[in-house]
Amino acid sequence: MDTPDDTPPRRTGFTLDGVAYTHIDMAGQYGADFQRLPVVLRLLLENALRNMRGAERDEAVAALFAWLAHGTSEAEIAFQPGRVLMHDTTSTPALVDIAAMRDALDEAGMDPRALNPVLPVDVSVDHSLAVQAYARPDAAASNLALELRRNAERYRFLRWASKALSNVRIHPPGTGIMHTLNLEQLATVVCEHDGALHPDMMIGTDSHTPMINGIGVLGWGVGGLEAQTVMFGMPTLLRIPDVIGVRLSGTLAAGVTATDLALTVTQRLRAIGVSGEFVEFFGPGVATLSAGSRCVVANMAPEYGATTGYFPIDAATLDYLRQTGRDPAHVARVGAYAASAGLALDPAATPRYTRVVEIALDQVGTRVAGPTRPQDLHPYEQTRALLAGLGFAPRAASPLPRHAIAIAAITSCTNTSDPRLLVAAGLLARKARRAGLKAPAWVKTSLGPGSPAAADYLARAGLLADLEAVGFGIVGYGCTTCIGNSGPLPPMVRDAMAAGAVRPVAVLSGNRNFTGRIHPDLDLGFLMSPPLVIAFALAGDAERDLAREPVQVGADGRPVFLRDLWPDDGEIDAALARGLRAGDFQRAFQAASANPGWQALQSPATPRFPWDPVSTALRRPPFAAAGPASQLGRYAAHPLLVLGDDVTTDHLSPASAIPPDSLIADFLVTQGDDRDDLNVFASRRGNWQVMMRAAFYSKSLANLLCPDAPVGHTVHAPSGAIEPIWEAAERYRRDGDAVVLLAGERFGTGSSRDWAAKGQRLLGIRAVLAVSFERIHRSNLIGMGILPLRLPAGVTPHRLAIQPGDRFEIDCPPQRLAPRQPVAVRLLRADGREQALQATAAVETQLELHLLRMGGVIPAILADTLGAATSAPSEPPPG
Repeated sequence: MDTPDDTPPRRTGFTLDGVAYTHIDMAGQYGADFQRLPVVLRLLLENALRNMRGAERDEAVAALFAWLAHGTSEAEIAFQPGRVLMHDTTSTPALVDIAAMRDALDEAGMDPRALNPVLPVDVSVDHSLAVQAYARPDAAASNLALELRRNAERYRFLRWASKALSNVRIHPPGTGIMHTLNLEQLATVVCEHDGALHPDMMIGTDSHTPMINGIGVLGWGVGGLEAQTVMFGMPTLLRIPDVIGVRLSGTLAAGVTATDLALTVTQRLRAIGVSGEFVEFFGPGVATLSAGSRCVVANMAPEYGATTGYFPIDAATLDYLRQTGRDPAHVARVGAYAASAGLALDPAATPRYTRVVEIALDQVGTRVAGPTRPQDLHPYEQTRALLAGLGFAPRAASPLPRHAIAIAAITSCTNTSDPRLLVAAGLLARKARRAGLKAPAWVKTSLGPGSPAAADYLARAGLLADLEAVGFGIVGYGCTTCIGNSGPLPPMVRDAMAAGAVRPVAVLSGNRNFTGRIHPDLDLGFLMSPPLVIAFALAGDAERDLAREPVQVGADGRPVFLRDLWPDDGEIDAALARGLRAGDFQRAFQAASANPGWQALQSPATPRFPWDPVSTALRRPPFAAAGPASQLGRYAAHPLLVLGDDVTTDHLSPASAIPPDSLIADFLVTQGDDRDDLNVFASRRGNWQVMMRAAFYSKSLANLLCPDAPVGHTVHAPSGAIEPIWEAAERYRRDGDAVVLLAGERFGTGSSRDWAAKGQRLLGIRAVLAVSFERIHRSNLIGMGILPLRLPAGVTPHRLAIQPGDRFEIDCPPQRLAPRQPVAVRLLRADGREQALQATAAVETQLELHLLRMGGVIPAILADTLGAATSAPSEPPPG
């Protein structure tokens, strides 16, 4: 294992169809120890050998093999992805930051064109499509036209970025969801340059990036701020991860779907406390799963708490590449490389894992998750008992059931990227149509596939018309309901809710069902497979026991049960054979890329973006400036808010429709916007003034500091005034008072939303003290220069019972801070009592330490670009 400092790693190779290829010879160089490593660590080893040099490389290699002794490590390793994937609502703030940094460079006397991403950046415009029109033939065209109109200014900015910045490519609306696009179009699995091969590795600014793990590509989700460091040439530093091995055995029973398996994995791994570890699937059961099924399971890695959900390359991977129209020579090269490099799946292998979880596929049943968390797993027939246990008592009579289904959506890359699941839904719709069934009028139905190719294979299989007949026509190709872009509720649901007659429920094939996630007025939702979504939509009542009660009464007066509608595996196989054509995927993508509405958008052709001073969509952010801005030090701070457990990024920075009666709407109206056409919060992520006011604006967020305050308000402790959060923060700032945030467990769970951290920085929050943090949000806090501190064991916001006037004294000078070190905190009670607490810095790497000392990602990038010694600490940036 000793490699001289300047000696390149040993290479080997093979010949395929007369062409010679080479790659790093890890198996030959490291022997049995290499075979004991999980495949995800073999990939990190390859990345280190290829991208690092000298002693740094030697230390990384030694640390990876030292991991084998205990299955854990405190050592850090640099990871250099080959590409970055973003969606429009994470790319917009990132590109706004870059545009503002270009301004700062120009103002400092530098050529603004000097600042460009050094890695390929692909942007999918998929997060802005709202389900306004549905259950009508022109729904998709109508929703796309509305999207282009509402977001024209922001989309022109994205087009400017694609012209002004090197290495940035924008994929327009209608080309599909980013993760489906990654699977079908962008991923190579293996990269080739002049005969040299290496694995395709990437990061994405969405927590569901691990979907690509389903076809053997190592990638995971990061915050937009961490992505900016990578875009500009810095590696991402991570502690060598613990790796959870999930051993799959047996075969899924007939009628059980990949969704059921994904929900089962989510429940099992959350139950053992997975939080940020890498997960790798192994064992004989893996080989029985198609790549599409694996991608469904991999997609939900953030829901089961993991950074990855990795499936190694095998024949199913190659089948998927062929199915989606990849070049046959490339497919052969992928298979040959994986075998030669020791990266292919061996169903009999048992690598060393930190710990192992066993899942027998034949024990997985038809499942739903909810009604408020994706890890709460139940047999599908238990929705009645679960909802009855909530004890909702209607205050008025209504023709709607008390737990009427208000939204039924086949949505999300999670399940719509697997053709098998969409075809199963189509076959159930066909049988329902033949029985004369339709969804009740109060159910808002929609189908939003991850790819435009879905329309082709569903139509060719004869199923698109059946889906349309029962209300599930295509509403567009984007994330839609899964991220809260579900549009308005049906009027009869709104009226019944206003009367207190119903507590409606959403059913969807998405990945998250947190309170208010799907729609701000809905607090209950169940995740389930696409065919089960249609069945519940037809029932119209979430309290229906579909195992024993009919879905509906048919046109002939006879009851129709779920068992009568559910397709068998042979029917699905036959429909897939009729429908799928490899050529559809590239052809449909190219047709969608030529979107005339997108192509007609005019954009500036200047190296600096010309900001419009009256824009309510795009404003130059104040934090995109050069100069030291560290928030570390010793200070006493008022808690701006005190929050409980499971505060999500939807609470911290909402993405749903902007309520017309909100303080954010009031602000926009003063700026000239129409109160009845404000679009969604995500469309304003280029305007810091809106996003600062939107921080913590959620009806379901409880501020323990003043629990009876209106939405988006807190108490300004010195005066006792209850004010909008941003106004209280401004008063603290004017008075020279520091503020912090106190929270419970799993703070920042949910989407990788950098505005969830940017909003806190604009509010002046210097540190967040929480029981625990979700991985990506913790990283985003550091990226904005906010110190994350873990509270001592047993200390929670509820137990501390913070009152207005209590303050936290934090002692954390920059020169003393180190990863995972204790940090002294004193709670200074308003009545004069004091309590000593020893928190822990939730800082994992030297790069994160460097960013905190610099004040965040943006000052670090600018200091590096400007080369200003006065702006940088004495030591060079790590990595």
